[in-house]
Amino acid sequence: WDAAYERELQTFQDIGDAGEIWFGEESMVRIIRWLEKQKVPLDSSVLDIGTGNGVLLVELAKSGYMNLTGIDYSPSAIQLSEKVREKEGMSNIKLKVEDFLAPSAELSGFEICIDKGTFDAISLNPDNAVGKRKEYVRSLCSVLKPEGFFLITSCNWTKEELLNEFREGFEILEELPTPKFCFGGRIGNSVTALVFQRKK
Repeated sequence: WDAAYERELQTFQDIGDAGEIWFGEESMVRIIRWLEKQKVPLDSSVLDIGTGNGVLLVELAKSGYMNLTGIDYSPSAIQLSEKVREKEGMSNIKLKVEDFLAPSAELSGFEICIDKGTFDAISLNPDNAVGKRKEYVRSLCSVLKPEGFFLITSCNWTKEELLNEFREGFEILEELPTPKFCFGGRIGNSVTALVFQRKK
């Protein structure tokens, strides 16, 4: 990941392109629309897990959200997101190099946690993926307030699989609509987007 973000950082410095938006623009719109529909207060504390280039946080800030934090375990990703933040003039976005599987003590009390592809990336880790997924759920429980919302976008997992992964400590609130495709007479989604609520 460091190498990928170092390339994106260089590209940003050369031509001002912030790089890839995971799952495309519509995935950000989907998240923001849900927050607005739920009338989530603009001062709610939001954590973007695996923020990458930080573009989602910039879009949230443009929509009026004020208490935004992005973390990534790649220092190059955080450097890139800092540059994007500066370019957009969004100085109120907090950014930190942080390993979500071993979060620091100050990473707690968030009302909303958002994940676009980070759980997917952790799931693909060849070194004890099952254990890492369990650590992820534990970390999520420690950083998200009881009754807080967790919005996850995944291209690796079906709704049923995600319900199983997050069954301890979370309940499903809603499945967000994602593009459908038909293959061999069956209809499916290339992306799953779910909203969970942390149990009390």
